[in-house]
Amino acid sequence: MASKAASVVQTVTSKAKENNSSKESQKTNKPTVAEIFKTLEYGPAPESPDVAYAWLDDHQRAFGHFIDGKWVNPENRKRYDSRCPATGEKLASTVQGNQEDIEVAVGAARKAFVKWSALPAHVRARHLYSVARHVQKHMRLFAVIESLDNGKPIRETRDCDIPTVIRHIYHHAGWAQLADTEMRGWKPVGVIGAIVPWNFPLMLLIWKVCPALAMGNTVVLKPATYTRLSALLFAEVCAEAGLPPGVFNVVTGNGAFGSNLATHSDVDKVGFTGSTEVGRILRQATAGSGKKISLELGGKSPFVVFDSADFDSAVEGVVDAIYFNQGQVCSAGSRLIVQESCSDILIKKIKERMTHLRLGDSLDKCIDMGAIVDPSQRKSVDMMVQEAKAEGANVYQACASIPSVGCYYPPTLVTNVQTVSKIVQEEVFGPVLVVLTFRTPKEAIALSNNTVFGLGASVWTENLSLGLEVALSIRSGSVWINGHNMFDAAAGFGGMRESGFGRDGGKEGLYEYAIPAWQTRPRPAELKDFDVKAFGKNVPPRPLNPNNKESHIYANTTKLNGQDVPSIDRTCKMYIGGSQKRPDAPYSRSVVNPDNKTVGQVGEGNRKDIRDAVEAAHKAFPGWGKRAAHNRAQIVYFVAENLELRREEVAMRISEMTGKSLEDSKLEVDLSIQRLFYWGAYADKYGGTVQETVLYGATVKVHEPVGVIGIACPDNWPLLGFVSLFAPAVIRGNTIIIIPSEKYPLSAVDLYQVFDTSDLPGGVVNIVTGCRDHLTKYLVDHQDVEAFWYFGSNEGSKYVEYASAVNIKRTWVNYGFSRDWADPEQGQGEEFLYHAIECKNIWMPMGEIFAN
Repeated sequence: MASKAASVVQTVTSKAKENNSSKESQKTNKPTVAEIFKTLEYGPAPESPDVAYAWLDDHQRAFGHFIDGKWVNPENRKRYDSRCPATGEKLASTVQGNQEDIEVAVGAARKAFVKWSALPAHVRARHLYSVARHVQKHMRLFAVIESLDNGKPIRETRDCDIPTVIRHIYHHAGWAQLADTEMRGWKPVGVIGAIVPWNFPLMLLIWKVCPALAMGNTVVLKPATYTRLSALLFAEVCAEAGLPPGVFNVVTGNGAFGSNLATHSDVDKVGFTGSTEVGRILRQATAGSGKKISLELGGKSPFVVFDSADFDSAVEGVVDAIYFNQGQVCSAGSRLIVQESCSDILIKKIKERMTHLRLGDSLDKCIDMGAIVDPSQRKSVDMMVQEAKAEGANVYQACASIPSVGCYYPPTLVTNVQTVSKIVQEEVFGPVLVVLTFRTPKEAIALSNNTVFGLGASVWTENLSLGLEVALSIRSGSVWINGHNMFDAAAGFGGMRESGFGRDGGKEGLYEYAIPAWQTRPRPAELKDFDVKAFGKNVPPRPLNPNNKESHIYANTTKLNGQDVPSIDRTCKMYIGGSQKRPDAPYSRSVVNPDNKTVGQVGEGNRKDIRDAVEAAHKAFPGWGKRAAHNRAQIVYFVAENLELRREEVAMRISEMTGKSLEDSKLEVDLSIQRLFYWGAYADKYGGTVQETVLYGATVKVHEPVGVIGIACPDNWPLLGFVSLFAPAVIRGNTIIIIPSEKYPLSAVDLYQVFDTSDLPGGVVNIVTGCRDHLTKYLVDHQDVEAFWYFGSNEGSKYVEYASAVNIKRTWVNYGFSRDWADPEQGQGEEFLYHAIECKNIWMPMGEIFAN
């Protein structure tokens, strides 16, 4: 078996050798025109680096930080040498910053925020417009610097990266102009700490900076260690364009330096793009701090090809998907999932196309692929390929030419792999394509979603109906039909699951840099001695001690014919899968009113009850998510109708539990009914929009459900708080496990009968009662829960954010601060919808009639 499974490694080197020898001969004997037409050899077409070298020389090839509109060169700092991956040439040295430098930069940004955030929208728009114009004037310099510093081909920086950068700045100048109207009810967060990677140094910087500045924030940016030069150039161009000092600052340093920036107490929001591993670290480091955070992380994107595809187009799509930027793209189409009936012909075409790919100096306009960014990254890529080979995979490597000097890696195709193979499941971040086959569309969807990631995907078919249905079924932030790696400022880019949360671009990206206008940035007390392992520990209730005068009074009698008789005990059960369920452990907890009297009992939930509720929610999700929005609206209206029928009874229950007056309790019921109507109205009015991108075709933003959401409700407003949280989640197609008020849960559990008579499908809403933090622990730790909303203590908020890092859950917490659920600004609105949906952009090109 070992010999049969031995991998086959084919490397086309003969052409490379011929090309190299040909280049040597050309130095002495220039070919004639006739000879060129005969061989059709590519000649070098180098871009001059002179303008880049001149800029570097202007700074003596030694850079400091750019803070408060000027260069800052602190003393006694270590230096880092930026080198060209293609040649190993030293380009410049940059400073390795420390905590003192962060203090200076954040202080400058905080000072600038006061004036920048108060500027009229039109003035901020003018500033961004000026920046766009100045970048446009220097676009060739940017393209050359980016190629030298990163190693990517000049064709890609010149024709893709820099035009996209300019497009983003212009687009967000427009959003700055419209912020007062289009983002009414929102305000800037404050100081943004932006951390970007090395694969698209300038473009990803712009994706963070533009929406931040448009919304009135100021920024401190930390570029990647390998690729710092374009960020420093951009800072200088911003100053030239007249951007006020302190609005945009660049500090350079190592990875730990970036973490220190993210955790600085005066940084209000962290915007990060990078690896999933570092994203986890930052999520945990900022947990409980009150900061906003958005994470654009890794991916393992499927490239799905049906037998109805145009194979030649699909092959070129493969080149764009995995060999573009040497495969160093978070949304790289690294998993080729091809229909079995056409797999042989497609793989044959891909192998042939690989033999024509030219690797070479990044400034040569005739090359297809440049160098890997750093020798350590090249080593990582090769290690994963060799591991796959050792496991029995077939590895094919081919190219038309590859230099003998420089950090290059040949385009690679890996076949004979399993769905659980490491190279199939983990991100390689290099020019490595793995192949899987399928027979039916359902199998293609299952293979596409068989990953912890959800960043990008593409579907290749001439059958648009099939393509659209598959695109909607793949759990991914962006899906391209008959294309791959298309980006535009008008369409948000970001992931689901372990590819992170938040969006860069589009109106959806503005919300990452804004908070509701009524809100102030939460600054919870620091929990220095917080023990993550001890959080949520709970001892089940015990019988009452009659000798303990502080014990509550257990009211277990009632009047019958004028006599006190024992009341019939009723302990409210859990509500799981549409049925009332006893708790796994036979414990119950008393509900005690302000007079210290027991007014009822509910089940004491535990880990197994959470397990059962999550299973029920997952079982219900596919049907509920695909149900017509109008039908979901009708069910929520029906819940409101049936709740009104029981208005007096429910109000009396609230009054009995909380000690509120009956009138105030009736008001809470009435507000809950109004809120159900409000969310019922939104069930079919927030489905998405058509994005106005530069694509010749349609880019459709779809507001998809997040999935299974866990919710922990507040104690105040026990009915209204419950309704305000469950309703926006379910009307957008999510299924939920909800923990009602720990102190006053009876109003929520009384809704069982309302749900049962309102046609709500079983499993859509699952109610588990008990200790809020004990149940929260198991819900947040559960790997099949996609998001968690928590309205409880400061400690609980910190735990939720910390534990969510394991599978990069989306979270929404209150940091121990209460909100007024009766206030429409605080108890409803777009903030709730933002947390209840995932933005997916589906790109559908045209070209049957007017192709060009």
